[in-house]
Amino acid sequence: MSEPVTFPSAFLWGAATSAYQIEGAVREDGRTPSIWDTFSHTPGKTAGGENGDIAVDHYHRYRDDVALMAELGLSAYRFSVSWPRVQPTGRGPAVQRGLDFYRRLVDELLAHGIKPALTLYHWDLPQDLEDAGGWPERDTAYRFAEYAQIVGEALGDRVEQWMTLNEPWCSAFLGYGSGVHAPGRTDAAASLKAAHHLNLAHGLGTSALRAAMPARNTIAVSLNSSTIRTVSDDPADVAAKQRIDDLANGIFHGPMLHGAYPETLFEATSSVTDWSYVLDGDLQAINQPLDALGLNYYTPALVSAAEAAPTGPRADGHGASSYSPWPAADDVMFHQTPGDRTEMGWTIDPTGLHELIMRYAREAPGLPLYVTENGAAYDDKPDPEGRVHDPERIAYLHGHLSAVRRAIADGADVRGYYLWSLMDNFEWSYGYGKRFGAVYVDYSTLARTPKSSALWYGKAARSGALPEVTTEENCEN
Repeated sequence: MSEPVTFPSAFLWGAATSAYQIEGAVREDGRTPSIWDTFSHTPGKTAGGENGDIAVDHYHRYRDDVALMAELGLSAYRFSVSWPRVQPTGRGPAVQRGLDFYRRLVDELLAHGIKPALTLYHWDLPQDLEDAGGWPERDTAYRFAEYAQIVGEALGDRVEQWMTLNEPWCSAFLGYGSGVHAPGRTDAAASLKAAHHLNLAHGLGTSALRAAMPARNTIAVSLNSSTIRTVSDDPADVAAKQRIDDLANGIFHGPMLHGAYPETLFEATSSVTDWSYVLDGDLQAINQPLDALGLNYYTPALVSAAEAAPTGPRADGHGASSYSPWPAADDVMFHQTPGDRTEMGWTIDPTGLHELIMRYAREAPGLPLYVTENGAAYDDKPDPEGRVHDPERIAYLHGHLSAVRRAIADGADVRGYYLWSLMDNFEWSYGYGKRFGAVYVDYSTLARTPKSSALWYGKAARSGALPEVTTEENCEN
């Protein structure tokens, strides 16, 4: 028998969700539409025309959901606040009924000994702000800072771990470039402007939180930074990797961590934009000291140079669109990486997570790291007894958590891991067809059933060590 994979005693074992994917109650207590409400109600934008109107009704079932987290043994829960639930037009005073929901949720978590980790923005921009121009408009960054102050003042006394943005790459490039995410716009120049204003929102929001909250609280951001590899060492392929690395990674971690965009990014995108919207003082505003960095990882990318603009679907794993989320990179070819795949078509490769963690241990020495999302979608179904066996997900989690532990052994300061996702939910443009949850949700009744993986992960959380992976995981504690 191999030695057990054990983790530091203070390591956080968490799970993550986002507001629009689970809450439902989209018209209750003063909430107004977000861009995802509008997008999901637009014909042809989501699988089967599905939407988050009800989602998994967490807004009304949060007490049961928190009790389930405690039963599983989780030590932390990462959730997001719905901006239009708190500040319906994205401007002006808060709606206290909206804030009260998050006060109740946080109090419930604390009563069960679960550490709340709050993300301010997980893609649900108030529709009113999109109508005014959305993230390509500079004013949206200032509206975000106002919203951050409101939430910080309301919850900063009881929530210690904060994240400004979740995956700003998706907000900018899937929302405004390829159009597969809300608001569904397809404008390469607008996507780069959106990226800059998301960076500015992060910096201004961080400053607003620091002014509004106790000094003990920590502030981070969650980036879906990519592990990018090339098909060969040919200089053209290496140059293609640099282009994608700048657009996937450097465009965010450059200003956030180092106070500068990569010069190679400016050069590569000069045919799309002159970057004149980067004003004096912006980079200083963005480059605020952070207490931690969140990394979201699912699969690596494999690229090469292309002799001509590629035709057909891009193998970048970011949905089908005739518009690219990679501005000024039409001559870069994405390739399917080898290996087993999840239901998303994403290759299972824990080495990519180890590589990503070690990169950021070098990029930001001394900055604590968290894996704020990692998980897999599978076609989970209950057996005749109502149990849900998902040995593939257990193997996935074991492999990726082992990669985290190797990174810690290699010197990376990784403080915690948040499994994506706590439970099956609305998976954005894929509707309800992709199940990422450790907890199975019957969408007809909304009943929750922990899968084998939830029980396996709970054992890991309680013991601080990874249980053995057997060929037949049972569904009993």
